[in-house]
Amino acid sequence: MFTPESRRADFPSLEGRSYFNTAAEGIPPLSVLHALEQYGQDKLLGMDGRAKHEAVWDRAKQELADAYGLSTDEVSFCSCSSEAFNLAALALQLQPGDEVVINDLDFPAGSTPWLQESSPATVKVWKSRDFALHPDDLKPLLSPRTRLVTTSLVSFFNGFKIDVPEVTRLVRAHSPALFALDVTQGLGRIPLELSDVDLIISSTHKWILASHGGGLVGVPAHRAAEWTVPAGGWFNLQNAFEADRFEKTVTKQGAASFSVGMPNYPAIYAIEAGLSYIRQQSIPKINDYCQPLYDHCFAELNKLDVEMLTPSDPANQAGIMAFRHPDAERIYKHLHAENIHLMYHAGRLRIAIHGYNSEADVERLLAGIHSAVKS
Repeated sequence: MFTPESRRADFPSLEGRSYFNTAAEGIPPLSVLHALEQYGQDKLLGMDGRAKHEAVWDRAKQELADAYGLSTDEVSFCSCSSEAFNLAALALQLQPGDEVVINDLDFPAGSTPWLQESSPATVKVWKSRDFALHPDDLKPLLSPRTRLVTTSLVSFFNGFKIDVPEVTRLVRAHSPALFALDVTQGLGRIPLELSDVDLIISSTHKWILASHGGGLVGVPAHRAAEWTVPAGGWFNLQNAFEADRFEKTVTKQGAASFSVGMPNYPAIYAIEAGLSYIRQQSIPKINDYCQPLYDHCFAELNKLDVEMLTPSDPANQAGIMAFRHPDAERIYKHLHAENIHLMYHAGRLRIAIHGYNSEADVERLLAGIHSAVKS
């Protein structure tokens, strides 16, 4: 990931292009594509392939457990982060008078289940100031009625990273709430500290460089009862094929209850390969490699006539930065024509720097932005 040679070997599709849109779609290494091919070969075995699928499932669970700092009994998989949050809403069984705290820098997956008409809870919004979430603004929103505080570790909007220990301290001190954390924009890019988080969720097609169709769920054992999903299915049940199966359901506890049906084994193969690749590269090494590139890019953007949306405090930064410009769409099209890829939406440009980006990529990006802004 860190040398021209390893980049060409693992990411041949990046030859000739500079890719800064990992926060939307990660570029998989060849090992992930080979894993998907292996799934196809195993599927050709029919029922005899099930043992091979299950072996990959077990390896993927171990990789995820290591990434989350949990045991294999405390992690599982579903189809995507949106499904995970909707299943979490089922598990909570909210009642009128209950309160849920969301925030305005979060991705819709973690916020919208609680805004549905069918949800009886009162939703409070932790509002950002200067594109940052301040703990002092969270404290007044907490009460004895707060059942859940949910947020992303790193905001998809501008890369703002919350202080997890500080937020959990506030939640514990001022409410009985559970704390759910979406680590989609951090897992695979920055070291994680998740020791006091009650529910951990992530997508799979971004920084861990896997495929679509996966959701990564972590539930610490001491929170298993609170996060047991009362859903029909079979993979999530202890007695799906027992003699009493038409009389009652016995649901597996905690994370296992989020896997309600036949696993999406193609995604599981990709997840195992992606997490394995990231582990072998080492997240601390990825972060140490990327940080100077990020700092240089951020500093140079601040010299231009753009509106930075990412706070300047390094403690609240991760792999993403974003800015606005009146001609953002033109800048985006100019860069795209030069085979420089980043995200554009409604006047906002977002840059994501991962381990397969090089110093030359960053200089090329900055030159392209500088030229487009000046013109």
